[in-house]
Amino acid sequence: MLEINFSNLKIAIIGLGYVGLPLAIEFSKKYSVIGFDISPNRISELNDGFDSTNEADVDELSSANILFSSNINDIKDATCYIVTVPTPIDKDKCPDLNPLIAASNIVGSVLNEDNVIIYESTVYPGATEEVCVPVLEEKSLLEYNNSFFVGYSPERINPGDKEHRLKDIIKVTSGSNSDSADWVDKLYKSIIDAGTHQAPSIKIAEAAKVIENTQRDLNIALINELSIIFNELNINTSDVLAAAGTKWNFLSFAPGLVGGHCIGVDPYYLTHKAQAVGYEPEVILAGRRLNDNMAEFIASNAIKHLTKKNIPLNQANILVMGLTFKENCPDIRNTKVIDLIISLQKNIATVDVHDPWVNKDLTKTEYNLDILDDIQEDTYDLIIMAVRHDEFQRMGIEKIRKFGKKDCIIYDLKNLFPSDQVDIQL
Repeated sequence: MLEINFSNLKIAIIGLGYVGLPLAIEFSKKYSVIGFDISPNRISELNDGFDSTNEADVDELSSANILFSSNINDIKDATCYIVTVPTPIDKDKCPDLNPLIAASNIVGSVLNEDNVIIYESTVYPGATEEVCVPVLEEKSLLEYNNSFFVGYSPERINPGDKEHRLKDIIKVTSGSNSDSADWVDKLYKSIIDAGTHQAPSIKIAEAAKVIENTQRDLNIALINELSIIFNELNINTSDVLAAAGTKWNFLSFAPGLVGGHCIGVDPYYLTHKAQAVGYEPEVILAGRRLNDNMAEFIASNAIKHLTKKNIPLNQANILVMGLTFKENCPDIRNTKVIDLIISLQKNIATVDVHDPWVNKDLTKTEYNLDILDDIQEDTYDLIIMAVRHDEFQRMGIEKIRKFGKKDCIIYDLKNLFPSDQVDIQL
């Protein structure tokens, strides 16, 4: 039986990215915490009090009582392991569980009797017990639900969001049996002010997480399709949405590029599992296809407007403002702005990119893309506002227009400015 006793609890957080670091900081206020990451560079920057994800409060990070390490020996005495590694998709849009399996191997190699392992990474229903637990058993030679216990509590971190923080979001919890479920729930209740919701099983908690972003993905897909239709009808989409939004039960969504490591990825985890059990999803995959094709639609629309102004494509200069997958955040993982840039580069002479949030070295490594620091005035035929960074809004439309030539087209994808101040909106 797993007793609820936190007096000598020692927590090891495996993975110190957007999810793991805030979790480590919060737990360190009450418990002994080791922050483990396989990247020595990440450990080095955290030990220097710097967080490249911009998720951690600088003062909290500098004062946190956390041992940051990439040495497995430093986590061998932990009593609870919380796994927060990425769960991406591969080039075929299938779940890539390699980071999760690698993390499970690491934990399994140091696992002891009565340890609890909690997974927070987004997966398809069943993955924790079907994929991770066998790795833990094989590596540790311990028996599941007898010698060690497992929980699942899906992360709900929203990168760049300074209002909805870890403590302020209800936490879904679950466990491999009733005792571990209660243990995991009490652990999170000790740090989450908003409270917890204890799911009946790990599989239900996994399913709850994966449908959160699937639902959002489908809602955006609908608005994206409406935007395409309204574009053909020469109707301003934002004006239509403003009018429709006056009804009390109309849901507020906006068209746009859907990327990142959650909304553009999680639905493929669910559809993968559905296909594995013999069901071919229709609505979910249709929404994914539509959202994945939005970059091509935007590029085509931009080129159409250049052609209308008799601007030769092989002489055109375009400035794309913003590269990250969302506003006020340095995360470039699975950003769909890169798809837009690639589509434009097939036809346009010059495509420059400016984004004050990104790490230029990482962007060069990941996408072989140079980021423009200084923007020259009177240079561009088309300026695309691709990300809603606060810096761009503060810059103002008049300054942005100065970057363009006399007949420059401003294509505002994110409604940064009123429709009468720009030339095209999505």
